[in-house]
Amino acid sequence: MLLGLVLSTAAFASDCVAIGEARRHVGETKCVTGKVLRVKVGPKGVHFVDFCADQMSCPFTVVVFPADLKDIGDVRHLEGQVIEIHGPVKLYNGRAEIILNRVSQLTAGSTLIPPLPKNYDVEKQGHYSAGRMRPTKKPARVKGTPNTSATYGNEADASEDPPQ
Repeated sequence: MLLGLVLSTAAFASDCVAIGEARRHVGETKCVTGKVLRVKVGPKGVHFVDFCADQMSCPFTVVVFPADLKDIGDVRHLEGQVIEIHGPVKLYNGRAEIILNRVSQLTAGSTLIPPLPKNYDVEKQGHYSAGRMRPTKKPARVKGTPNTSATYGNEADASEDPPQ
């Protein structure tokens, strides 16, 4: 209880704006604060940090691209925490967002994000290793079958008169 009071007081004491006000600050570098309800992983490994139950109606989101996860850590541990994120506020599909690409953008209770597990594959979530690449297979070469009705060299019909 006391910890919650301290965190909420710290959020109001900082220069952060609430997620509902983030849209008014598009184009500015700002601090936005809110409680993370869930972290959703998109089809290409992009992580979306959601602050609302309905992601599509939420006025603000934080986006983490797969290439940045190794520097930031396991953002799935942000669920349930009140975070402060600093960065340029951008507008994408009618919603304000901040792209998280450095752990230093996070302050408050979110600074202790553990690193990603070594076997965590961003795109396939453990089904395939992203570190091993194989060259593409060339299509099998189809050999033509010889024409059995064709005549070759000495196999010509001997009954014909030789050309003059």
